[in-house]
Amino acid sequence: MDFVEKSIQKVNQLGAGGGGGTDSKYFQTTKKGEIHELREELANPKMEKKKEAVKKVIAAMTVGKDVSMLFTDVVNCIQTVNIELKKLVYLYLINYAKSQPDLAILAVNTFVKDTQDVNPLIRALAVRTMGCIRVDKIVEYLCEPLRKCLKDEDPYVRKTSAVCVAKLYDINGELVEDQGFLDMVYDLLGDSNPMVVSNAVAALAEISETSELGQKVFQINTSTLQKMLAALNECTEWGQVFILDSLALYCPSDGREAESIIERVTPRLQHANSAVVLSAVKVMIKYMDLITSQDTLKALYKKMAPPLVTLLSSEPEIQYVALRNINLIVQKRPTILAHEIKVFFSKYNDPIYVKMEKLEIMIKLASERNVDQVLMELKEYATEVDVEFVRRSVRAIGRCAIKLERAAERCINVLLELIQTKVNYVVQEAVIVIKDIFRKFPNRYESIIGTLCENLDTLDEPEAKGSMIWIIGEYAERIDNADELLESFLESFDDETASVQLQMLTATVKLFLKRPAETQKMVQDVLTLATQDSDNPDLRDRGYIYWRLLSTDPEAAKQVVLAEKPNINDDSFTLDPSVLDELITHLSTLASIYHKPPSTFITGRTRMVPTLGGGAHDDEYEESDANITSDMMDGGMGGAQAAPPAMPAPSAGGLADLLGLDDEIAAPAAGGGGMGGAASLAPPGMADLFGGPPAPAPAAPSAKVVLPPDRGEGMQVRSAFVAQNGRVFQQITIENHSPAPLSGFAIQYNKNSFGLVPESPGALGQVMPPQLAPGQSHTGLMPLTATGQPQDSKGHVQMAIKNNVKVFYFQDQCDVLAFLSADGRVERGAFLEQWKSIAQEAALDVQGIGPANENVDSLCPKLEASNVFFIARRKLDGGADMLYFSVKTLNGVVMLAEIGLRPGQGMGRVVVKAQQTPYVSLLAESLKAKLLS
Repeated sequence: MDFVEKSIQKVNQLGAGGGGGTDSKYFQTTKKGEIHELREELANPKMEKKKEAVKKVIAAMTVGKDVSMLFTDVVNCIQTVNIELKKLVYLYLINYAKSQPDLAILAVNTFVKDTQDVNPLIRALAVRTMGCIRVDKIVEYLCEPLRKCLKDEDPYVRKTSAVCVAKLYDINGELVEDQGFLDMVYDLLGDSNPMVVSNAVAALAEISETSELGQKVFQINTSTLQKMLAALNECTEWGQVFILDSLALYCPSDGREAESIIERVTPRLQHANSAVVLSAVKVMIKYMDLITSQDTLKALYKKMAPPLVTLLSSEPEIQYVALRNINLIVQKRPTILAHEIKVFFSKYNDPIYVKMEKLEIMIKLASERNVDQVLMELKEYATEVDVEFVRRSVRAIGRCAIKLERAAERCINVLLELIQTKVNYVVQEAVIVIKDIFRKFPNRYESIIGTLCENLDTLDEPEAKGSMIWIIGEYAERIDNADELLESFLESFDDETASVQLQMLTATVKLFLKRPAETQKMVQDVLTLATQDSDNPDLRDRGYIYWRLLSTDPEAAKQVVLAEKPNINDDSFTLDPSVLDELITHLSTLASIYHKPPSTFITGRTRMVPTLGGGAHDDEYEESDANITSDMMDGGMGGAQAAPPAMPAPSAGGLADLLGLDDEIAAPAAGGGGMGGAASLAPPGMADLFGGPPAPAPAAPSAKVVLPPDRGEGMQVRSAFVAQNGRVFQQITIENHSPAPLSGFAIQYNKNSFGLVPESPGALGQVMPPQLAPGQSHTGLMPLTATGQPQDSKGHVQMAIKNNVKVFYFQDQCDVLAFLSADGRVERGAFLEQWKSIAQEAALDVQGIGPANENVDSLCPKLEASNVFFIARRKLDGGADMLYFSVKTLNGVVMLAEIGLRPGQGMGRVVVKAQQTPYVSLLAESLKAKLLS
């Protein structure tokens, strides 16, 4: 709730004062000279007049009027015994203290005095206001009053003070740590009042998310654990949520302790607040991993099912949140709701988003015992008015067939009944799912192909057409008129989408291989359409491959085209087990609604794990895709920065001169091509670059910490990317800062910009140590290759390291200069042609270039050592140098670069061009960094 809403509520709750009626009258003031009148009323000695005036000020502030000029007058009203007036003044202070920090200090004495008031409400109000005033100058004065209030005899003051520490930590964390407030809040975990305990937990949880101390802030030991469990029964619903969330991050020592905690948490399942219920479920599911007794688990399942079912009787929004959480729960523990599938049947008045979620859970809970009920329900859904829901329902029938082999025939019969309805979108979706069933169960249900072929005229969507064409091609030998059916599709070949054209091409080739005598002309026509009349590269490539296969070795073509296809699998449980375990720990949060780990959509905060005696367990993410995206270079095209005077761009003619046609530059020596030509263009002092020994490999950069021990639960990882002899290596150092040995190491790389993956599985064993004792470290050099599938990650390489504790995620930035090959020199003529033909470029202006890098003789060898190859140099009027370079990445992408220098001015410009653009901006940034190094 924002400040304006709070203000409106506060004013409306304060009553009518002496004026009678409601407080809405205060929001209707538009008089001229209003500020002057308010100042006079604020100075009125009568309490009721002052109160009325302050209400008017708050009302004006709430609707957006600037009443900061009344700051002194309002603060003068703070010296009062009337609690209602004091609340109003404090509300004004909270809003305007940041804009008037010097005047806000005037209220400090009152704060200090109010924290010693006999009325605990006044003391708590002063503490709360102190935490809300975000002014550094005032913070120092508030330490002593806050220290006293943390030990106040009244629990209401203590619980308010605990939250104030969290707010104060957000303003000045170092001060809070130095003053010992964290220890004082930690002591409150053992308080006799449950509200104080819950607020202390909430404060420590909030601090833990932002603190670098992490584990030191929030530790749960046996004593505090029992206090938290005792407070769980007596504190408010939101206090219970905070305590339960903290318990979910705690790892019991054994199954007996887990059972004991679950027993104390189970009564929360009956709570009226859905957040409390889901938090309790989260704790129980997390702890179930430690329980080995099947009888105990079955008893817990019976207790958990009714509360989850009850959540589905709430309003639609809560239903949706509950369903998204249940979706995760049934993937982790399907037995919990195995007998409750009927509650997930959709009602006619359910919103579409609720219906979709219920449908997903129905498929996950479908079994041979209840599949008839499910199919009957799905068949009913196929008559709904919402087209998208109907499609999903028909597709769900196919998913049930793939999931339950014994029920596949019943699913097929239901689909055939739906096809008989002749409803266009129902028929098309049925064809799509039947194709999947054919792939799952080949040579079993082909008798229904005739029924499908009767409905060809209703197919007008690409996916449905592609599915039908696949069926005709796959079973061409069983369809007498398969050639006629395919010819009917070929009539509109040019108008079809690329996916349909690809299916038609493959199906026709299959038909030809099975019945060559009848379809030779057809296959020639299709191959001609694909290779000569189409501008789709995928279609042309496949067409040429088929053409060459058929013309050279028909038997080989049969082995390729008619090869046995792998069966498709049930996709009901699609989440990776490690991701699912991570999401289970975040039930009842946004992560459970998005079905994504928090690291993918939250940046800058990490929830640290409360531990027993300093150990750490459970998953923790910090680096995320969102972080990676936010770290993208802003320089792109150079337009976002305040650019210095631009380097003059050479004209087309000037560029031709640059490459050997200008009298200023010597022509290549006779008979000297390639390297000799480049040497003749080299500036003085650079001849050794092109004729002498190769430049030495760059030294390995110093490894940086990519996984600190607080995030790695005692394991620290350092990383550095190294280029040597045309190969890329990653130097990985693993250090054990934990009190226990680490073992079972494994590493995995995510898709990245460079397609970097380990050269061989054997390399992993050389880099990862078998075991690390406490205090030991291990360094390994991982050879990498660029054979993986590239994916734009803006130069970041994401990795996961697994040990005997869990899986940890981190990332490192790989400089594109480490990804360049030694054969990146482009011949001058080719350079000119490519430079002219490429319009798109990345340009960066550079300021602060040192004298050494302004000197061409020293800059070029430096770049050459990183496989950035000098092509030519051209001097412009005014003394500017234009240098031209070429590079080639390990996966074959050639890029051209222009570096413009203004000697003596410390400024320049980098321009990079390439036909393929994934690394253009990365190279521009790297060259800029080289100029500034």
